[in-house]
Amino acid sequence: MKGLFLTLEGPEGAGKSTQARLLAEWYEGRGREVVLTREPGGTALGLELRQLLLTQPMQPETEFLLYTADRAEHAAKVIRPALARGAVVISDRWLDSSLAYQGYGRGLRLDWLRAVSAGVVGDLRPDLTFLLTVPPRLGLWRARHRRSSDEPDRLEAEALAFHQRVLQGFLALARQEPERFVLVDAEKPVAEAVQRRIQKVLLERGLV
Repeated sequence: MKGLFLTLEGPEGAGKSTQARLLAEWYEGRGREVVLTREPGGTALGLELRQLLLTQPMQPETEFLLYTADRAEHAAKVIRPALARGAVVISDRWLDSSLAYQGYGRGLRLDWLRAVSAGVVGDLRPDLTFLLTVPPRLGLWRARHRRSSDEPDRLEAEALAFHQRVLQGFLALARQEPERFVLVDAEKPVAEAVQRRIQKVLLERGLV
């Protein structure tokens, strides 16, 4: 059976992790092997990089390169082997997040981000990307209220204007690749309704 690579993208508080988990359960119920993963943090090294990325101040270029190092490990040790054996890989974030956050959000050149990334992930590309959209102000409220700590992570602590640029970046990326991106309105807090929309698209496209 052919492997399938699905990603969930979106701003803070869009519910990506919840939807990724529900989607993994759905595929497992249909008899598929599922690898549920995330960026950063999909490998042992990635977990250490995640702690640095979410807590330590750094230059935008450094931030992108650390995300790219995580992605290199993630692709080589998790995603490619799973796809090779026919599994469904569901990743909470992938390269599009770097383009949206470090490119549109931080102002780094997109052509540089893409060139560096191409040297790391090659032709590895999601079969389908679900872009969960939510107004940044609402998304940040959700993200900060679901945390056990009162301290937001470094990205959540960014100004609202930064998160607005990130969302606009995601939408721009979706316009550039309409065949890969599926926009999903995640503003309403009913996770099951969002999941039904995702499953409907997958069934219609025969990606089961």
